[in-house]
Amino acid sequence: MDWGNVSGEDLIEALREVDWSSPPRPINEFFSRFTIPRSYAKWSSRLKCNLYYYRTNYFIMVVLILGMGFLRRPVAILAALLTSLTIALLNDSFAGTFSEKVTRTVRRFSPHLAAKMRPPLTPVIRGRPSAKRAIYICGRPRPVFVSAFSAASFMLWFVSCGLLTVLWAFLIGLLATVIHASFRTPNLKARLNTFREEFRAVWRNYSDI
Repeated sequence: MDWGNVSGEDLIEALREVDWSSPPRPINEFFSRFTIPRSYAKWSSRLKCNLYYYRTNYFIMVVLILGMGFLRRPVAILAALLTSLTIALLNDSFAGTFSEKVTRTVRRFSPHLAAKMRPPLTPVIRGRPSAKRAIYICGRPRPVFVSAFSAASFMLWFVSCGLLTVLWAFLIGLLATVIHASFRTPNLKARLNTFREEFRAVWRNYSDI
């Protein structure tokens, strides 16, 4: 992939749809080799490639930084975890996996309730879905859960009086992510992984036709 031709909107859309359930990259690879980009174009391409390839590592790093900022505030830690879950639910793959695991857990105690948590069927016309498949979580549209979790996390932030602290912690985590993504030299493994995920996306779109 030529990351120089990928816009910020395309990168955000790719991060929203890509699978986040994969484990993070090894630590020795994450801190392997750092070099200074030679030009703005090289820096922009490297930044996008690393953000995509090390997405799970960056997410965990930001969560850990937020957690360290609230070691003496358990309510704030709970708010940070709930906020992280809210952001993660915006990813299609994570939302589907989360819904399946919750439904599977509920089925052990109440199969009748688990049956009600199934997403509605999408009408099919001439072998194709009549509309773009909507994302459901436990049988409800995703915006319902995102709105509820957002409201709950905001209330927890307000109760813990940690809004200013979370802003500083989030900025530090964001700055650490940008610095690492800017100086971490993309390796051949990252490029091959990108090509493999591109092929999977194209094949998935082809199979839906």
